[in-house]
Amino acid sequence: MVAGGSDNAPKLEHRGYNRGLILGLTMAESMLLLVFCLLLVAAAMISAERNKRYEVERKLEKAEQQVAVLEKKRAEQAAEIVLLQSKVVSGDLTAADKAVVDKQWRELVLAKEALDSVTDQGATPADLQSLSKVAAVLREHGISLATAPDAVNKLLASNGGGNGMHDWPPIINLDDAKKNYFQSGSAELTGTFAQLLSTTITDEIASNLSLYGANIVEVIGHTDEQPVAREKSNLDDTIISAMDGKLPVSALLPADNAGLGLARAIAVANVLKANSKLKDATILPMSAAQLILPGDTVTSGQRGAVEARRRIEIRVRGRTAPVAVINVGAAPSTNTQ
Repeated sequence: MVAGGSDNAPKLEHRGYNRGLILGLTMAESMLLLVFCLLLVAAAMISAERNKRYEVERKLEKAEQQVAVLEKKRAEQAAEIVLLQSKVVSGDLTAADKAVVDKQWRELVLAKEALDSVTDQGATPADLQSLSKVAAVLREHGISLATAPDAVNKLLASNGGGNGMHDWPPIINLDDAKKNYFQSGSAELTGTFAQLLSTTITDEIASNLSLYGANIVEVIGHTDEQPVAREKSNLDDTIISAMDGKLPVSALLPADNAGLGLARAIAVANVLKANSKLKDATILPMSAAQLILPGDTVTSGQRGAVEARRRIEIRVRGRTAPVAVINVGAAPSTNTQ
């Protein structure tokens, strides 16, 4: 019994010793490790705060230097002002000083007027600073402020508004039913229509050409299905001369609606060609005859006079291929294929 009791004593001591261990460390060792970790964290925080303080002190020193420079300039300008004031009061200004004062005064007045004008239009000095940055970027790309609106409009038009759809130039539709642009069966323009073409319509076409980067103007004449009361047409003999301005439009005598639509398109094209705003555009007269209804659908037959179908459509586009050059003196081709 005694021997058995002596064998159990060391085992109890060993179990009691293990109760004070955390991850194999005693309580004292664990506390020392925890304190060490806290010290490391505190050291890192103190180092970060020290770096922030150094950065703030550096910025403060730089700001103090800038303030000192500005203060020096202010003192110099104040001294110059005092000197000029004393000269003005005493009348001791030289001719050169008077010229400088007058020049600076005029500049101040002009600057004040310009600032007032900009402010009246709703802009602020901050807007002007932003505009100067925009102007610098535009100059880097070879664009002046004067042409910037057109450049931006072209860019927006080419992007199609970002919706993946083509942004086609608008069609200018001149409906005869509203203004009586032509005499019945004739290609001669009324005075009101000619005036409208030379002003409002030309301005709209020029704007579309610039906005979409186009150089072709298509003038398309549409008619109704009322038969033309003429037996014989002279367009084959007169149409080129009328286009060149050698013959008046009244000399064109079409005998069908296809010819009448073309004659009216030529009358409109000649007015547009005479306007200097469209001097860089190629203007092409065309005829759709009586085939196309308003809304771009093909007619299925609609006899009689329908004023809404008598119209001129004007479209702009870019040139799709180089201009073909035809050699009039060349011998005809003998290729029979």
